Amino acid sequence: MKKIYMHSLGCSKNLVDSENMLGILRNKGFKTTDYADKADYIIINTCSFISDAQQESVNAILAAADVKNEANQNAKIIVTGCLAQRFGEELSKEIPEVDIIVGTSGFDKIDEYIEKYENSKQLVVDTDMRELDEENLPRNSLTENWYAYLKIAEGCSNNCTYCVIPQLRGPYKSRKIEKIVEEAEILAKQGAKEIIIIAQDTSKYGLDLYGEKKLHEVVRKISEIEGVQWIRIHYLYPEDIYDELINEFKNNDKLLNYFDIPMQHINDRILKRMNRNTNRHQIINLINKIRNEVEDAVIRTSLITGFPGETEEEHEELLRFLGEYKLDRVGVFQYSREEHTPAYKLPEQIDDDIKQRRQDELMELQVGVSYENNLAKIGRIYDVLIEEKDVENIYIGRTYMDSIDIDGVVYVTSDNELDLGNIYKVKINDALEYDLMGDEVDELV
Repeated sequence: MKKIYMHSLGCSKNLVDSENMLGILRNKGFKTTDYADKADYIIINTCSFISDAQQESVNAILAAADVKNEANQNAKIIVTGCLAQRFGEELSKEIPEVDIIVGTSGFDKIDEYIEKYENSKQLVVDTDMRELDEENLPRNSLTENWYAYLKIAEGCSNNCTYCVIPQLRGPYKSRKIEKIVEEAEILAKQGAKEIIIIAQDTSKYGLDLYGEKKLHEVVRKISEIEGVQWIRIHYLYPEDIYDELINEFKNNDKLLNYFDIPMQHINDRILKRMNRNTNRHQIINLINKIRNEVEDAVIRTSLITGFPGETEEEHEELLRFLGEYKLDRVGVFQYSREEHTPAYKLPEQIDDDIKQRRQDELMELQVGVSYENNLAKIGRIYDVLIEEKDVENIYIGRTYMDSIDIDGVVYVTSDNELDLGNIYKVKINDALEYDLMGDEVDELV
């Protein structure tokens, strides 16, 4: 019986692809293993979004090659995902230990590529772009069973000047509502209390397939599924957040008031150079609208500093924006110059030391904002999803304000034995810069 070792890198969308590959292979009789040196096939599902991610993916492939050369000479190495799509030919030449290379459009046929290799014993490479099969694929979860990611679309058509995703994943393609709901039902039956809706851009869902935005309808149907308690949405582009969706946040108790909105910058000139379809005025109006209409709304964003041509004045404008609007969650990333993107050729590329300084200044300001926001939560009671036992009587969990792996946590003290994966009432009694501390109030939600 063949064994599979999976190393999944990059974003949550990539993680879903990895789970699909494992599900497909499990149905074909393969078993999974946590040890690469025990595997017949080592799968590295790679990321290629920015140079750091590329290097991490290359390092993982080289580590697998070391395992093959030193500890498990019979192992076969499969490289899938974005790096394979972008540099498949180079990988086949530079790392001869790799046996199968599959781009972003081929993970749904992973069993067929393995069969082809088994028959030929020769390198298999397929990086052709094609539409994925609309049928739901089996999944072998790589997360805890109380939460699951649900991908509602493939690809992206935004064509931001710094981003290679449209080249790697193709144009935006929504999945059919009934297929999404069917998958959500399966995830709920497997124990998922929190469904995290993902895509490169969730707010455009439905435009290509139905001619209108339909994300609010997807959320409504998922909220009707027994067992689903929380629905979280990631990657809402600011220009496409619409009234029906905001109303869904206001009226649907299962939809968490968590707005993940990648703004990237606040200066109009930089936004235009990025080919972002929004401006400062629209972003500020959206922030005010959300805060006025949605009770206790939490706004998370990502920002890029050091974009080509960004002046000190434009950087200062971004600093003032963060200080004034006090967003709840902010990730700041240095611009990464990627080949085959329009921004790669832009003049006035920023030196790395300047990018680092600007990132440090933005994050230093945001640390203070986050701490101030957290202090205001002391004394309040929140629903907390318990996910880990730390030490005796201390647990770690998340509120609606915290998405898995990217936001803060709550350290919960309880004299009771709390069950992982359940939601409890917790009264906050102290705050750190990003995390909260509180006491369980002896009430299971």
